[in-house]
Amino acid sequence: MIRSSWRGYCLTGTVALCLLAELIPVAAHAAVYRLTNPADSVIGVPFYVKADKEITLLDIGRHFGVGFDEMEHANPKVDMWVPRDGADVLVPDLHVLPDAPREGIVVNVAEKRMYYFRSPTEVETFPLGVGREGWETPVGEYSIIEKTENPTWTPPASIRAAHAAEGDILPEVVPAGPDNPLGAFRLRLSNPSYLIHGTNKPWGVGMPVSSGCMRMFPEDIEHLFGEVSVGTPVKVVRQPYKVGWLDDMLYLEVNAGEGGATASPKEVIPASIANADGVVIDWEEVGRVLAENAGLPRMVGGRQGSLSWHHLDMIF
Repeated sequence: MIRSSWRGYCLTGTVALCLLAELIPVAAHAAVYRLTNPADSVIGVPFYVKADKEITLLDIGRHFGVGFDEMEHANPKVDMWVPRDGADVLVPDLHVLPDAPREGIVVNVAEKRMYYFRSPTEVETFPLGVGREGWETPVGEYSIIEKTENPTWTPPASIRAAHAAEGDILPEVVPAGPDNPLGAFRLRLSNPSYLIHGTNKPWGVGMPVSSGCMRMFPEDIEHLFGEVSVGTPVKVVRQPYKVGWLDDMLYLEVNAGEGGATASPKEVIPASIANADGVVIDWEEVGRVLAENAGLPRMVGGRQGSLSWHHLDMIF
């Protein structure tokens, strides 16, 4: 049986925030994750930083490309806005790739995250603000049909009516500039009502707060804008349970939202994996990961007889 915890996959050292103080809130450049084994589907390495009460967890997350909800779920005992000086803050930079073709842009609204595949073995990933309840970002297959820098915003009638009902009267057209909720860059999808764009409210990235569009940190959309072209495919999925291999280790990631996981352990591990020769599943661990619903991948099984298996069996 495998016994694991997410702490087992974090770097043992920490990154001192004094080194980051001059950089935050400027974000780090987007990392390109390279899969040396095309059969693998787990990227990243979670790590710790030391907190400074003058720097919010939102600032730390933004610097490392992690959204609000991800930082909050990974650090339930740390105040998001006024962390204790010296507190260990986990940056949950570990992700199971969505079950989708590895081309163009793949968005998993369940985890509020985008994956941009530069190639089948090279991927960048970014946190997103997605549609709130009643305005959910629609799943489907689209493409980018238009790229616009410094866009104006023409609020749809439905959004103007919703704001008016709350006493907020929106203008017919919002000019480009710091008050424009689309930010400085806009990508229009083949369902033209929906956009991938920047934001003038970066705290909402990583939360379900939009009217259906996908919001990115200003520096992330600027980077992506320069990377993608008109015609790039965009696949939007809703996958609260993701399973993937890293070498001979099997990981489960759960992003089931506020309602918690409703699937059973047997439902989230595909039979094609669970019944494969040499694969052993720790079903108790699968249950724990479902109950935690923390959004951070956990090891729940592996291939028996491999070097990785024996190494992990000794550790856990």
